Amino acid sequence: MTRKPQLNGKTDNLADKLNLKQLELNALLEVTEAINANLPENALYRIYHFTLLSNLTISRLALFVLDEQWECKVHYGVPVSPDSQAYISETLLNSSAITPVSPPDIPEGFDVIIPILHKSKNLAFVFLGGIPGQDPEDEDNPVSFVQTLTSILIVAIENKKLARKQLQQEALKKELEIASKVQNNLFPSSLPSNERIELKASYLPHLQVGGDYYDYIELPDDRFLFCIADVSGKGIPAALLMSSFQSGLRTLVRRTDDLEDIVRELNHLVKTNSHGDRFITFFCAIANLRDNTLVYINAGHNPPYFIQDREVTELNKGTTVLGAFDRLPFMEKETIGFSPGSFLFAYTDGLSEAVNEAGEEFGTQRLTGFLLKDKPDMQCLHHELMNELKAFKGKSQFPDDITFLSCTFH
Repeated sequence: MTRKPQLNGKTDNLADKLNLKQLELNALLEVTEAINANLPENALYRIYHFTLLSNLTISRLALFVLDEQWECKVHYGVPVSPDSQAYISETLLNSSAITPVSPPDIPEGFDVIIPILHKSKNLAFVFLGGIPGQDPEDEDNPVSFVQTLTSILIVAIENKKLARKQLQQEALKKELEIASKVQNNLFPSSLPSNERIELKASYLPHLQVGGDYYDYIELPDDRFLFCIADVSGKGIPAALLMSSFQSGLRTLVRRTDDLEDIVRELNHLVKTNSHGDRFITFFCAIANLRDNTLVYINAGHNPPYFIQDREVTELNKGTTVLGAFDRLPFMEKETIGFSPGSFLFAYTDGLSEAVNEAGEEFGTQRLTGFLLKDKPDMQCLHHELMNELKAFKGKSQFPDDITFLSCTFH
């Protein structure tokens, strides 16, 4: 008779343990099924929340997860401050083992902190409280199970994040490839090089796509239009705006050869398409090979250099940048004459603003000095200038797209 109560006590304890194991198994199955169903992260956190709340004896829990910053994703049994810094300390970030805690180390209500690691990096922390009669060293302690269950959840969510990031990177790569093809189609397939004129262009994008543009369009009566432009900003948005700009320019040139009308219409196009968020600097000229004249408008672009008889003239007459105003506040057009041997050199600011390892800019003075050196032809000039730029910058990176366009009149 004296042993019967002991037997009942052992039986009751065993039944409790079996019941707890069954609850834990149920919780594990629910969370695993949710993960396998590829449910969104918020749904996984909700299932984790209600599974632990209903199946275990833990009365207080808070789960902090590292996204862009530490955020509390699940909590019950105790209010949690929105300030994660009250919970995630520098000391805690270096911990890798289950740690008993008490105030004032962390806010009141929690007894144990469980770090959740993946590849030696802390991805989450579980704060637990209200675990009556549980020995932290007991293998049947629900704390160990919470650590296992949370690890499964957090690693699954981390894998979802990595997969999502990989998809985003692949999509961006595809977009860049498309934008690069679009941009390459903006540039003329060939430039003239004959006994009368020689045009040469060089382009070096800062990224896979950029916002620089140059063009050459033949006109009736021994005339041709050439231009260079630069969109504010870089990347795909700049390339798309420039694509629209090129299309607009070529459409306008079929309708009129009046540079003032062309520039005004392009200003309206840029302002409309960019909603005032971006602007374009633009230099455009029409050369007449019958009377050896050049008419141009500079819309806020770096002034090209016109070199004749070793004299350098900056072509700076025109207007302001395109897209900044609904109507351009002023407009000036200039006509100059050219003679055999004179040439024009236009460029974007990525050239003059290239910096070396000491932080010094390449600058316009160094550029004009280079241009005044004797060069046998434009091919040689472009090749040597690109080499000089690369030698100047050393290990520094070019900060912007670089484009230069030259036109020699024979």
